[in-house]
Amino acid sequence: MQIDSKSRIPKYQQIVDSIVKNIERGDLKVGEKLPSINDISEEYYLSRDTVVRAYNLLREKKIITSVVSKGFYVNKAVNSSNSKILFVLNKLSNYKLEIYNTFINSMGSDHQIDLQVYHCDPKLLVNIIEENLGAYDYFVIMPHFKNKNNLHSNTNPEVIDCLKSIPKNKLVIMDNYLPELGDDVACIYQDFKTDLYKALEEAKALLQKYDKLILAFPDNPIYPYPKEIKQGFLNFCSNHGIDAEVLDKIYPDMELQKKDAYIVIDENDLVSLVKQTRDMHYEIGKDIGVVSYNDTPLKELFDITVISTDFELMGESAAYMIKKHKQEVVPNIFSFIDRGSL
Repeated sequence: MQIDSKSRIPKYQQIVDSIVKNIERGDLKVGEKLPSINDISEEYYLSRDTVVRAYNLLREKKIITSVVSKGFYVNKAVNSSNSKILFVLNKLSNYKLEIYNTFINSMGSDHQIDLQVYHCDPKLLVNIIEENLGAYDYFVIMPHFKNKNNLHSNTNPEVIDCLKSIPKNKLVIMDNYLPELGDDVACIYQDFKTDLYKALEEAKALLQKYDKLILAFPDNPIYPYPKEIKQGFLNFCSNHGIDAEVLDKIYPDMELQKKDAYIVIDENDLVSLVKQTRDMHYEIGKDIGVVSYNDTPLKELFDITVISTDFELMGESAAYMIKKHKQEVVPNIFSFIDRGSL
């Protein structure tokens, strides 16, 4: 068993990795008895709790099994050809899970894919990477951070240093481009400022019938949105002489006026806006324009015009890069989809 006292990998994880590698090499066979908790604890100067945690993890994965009063046994063979992938999201949302599920389906059943969430906390992301650095063959990471002021940040020096500890051919960055890593790290990203600007250019003919364009840009201290979205909006309005306003949310009892068009990011804001528009007997797409950020099946069902990246394509592209050993930087497709609400 290989236990490195100087490694930052937790000792329990080193035990797990050592046993799995022994099974992969055939040094441990199915049905063979494993050393007892006390034996490992005494031989490697580890606490019993550490060994218990390692064995519990192996039991949860059904790699080993326990027999009362007898000990622990190898329960199944481990296919060494199957890669282990850690998929790390900044938050759980319908969009992020769509990417994750598409990635799983694209990779197929021959891979172990685990999911972790770091809630835009850079320190938590660093901890996740350091604890799992030697445990996975690939890391797929979506880097979005909040700074000390709870505002969105595209990068973080501590995270960048940590990401550089991952071999470049084992790392895939999604959704947010990190130039500090160079262009030889696989990356599928959104260019939030440019994407929004170009999408509004596509919608320019429809926007001309409105007197004012309003962006509802959420002030979310837990999961802040990229400020580049707001910058792209303001640049577009300025360059085209459009009267613009940015709100932090759709308020109850909004001062809705005919010939206003809204771009809404948060889905709760979308529901509130649509409800208030209908309560005032305004017609969406004629009196009030509504555009939602990020597409969903429900928005398609209710004919809501959207500006959105292709989340399925992002998941498929990440899987393709791993399977084909590609290390490319690729912008994801971002589209304006007109469904009549503008």
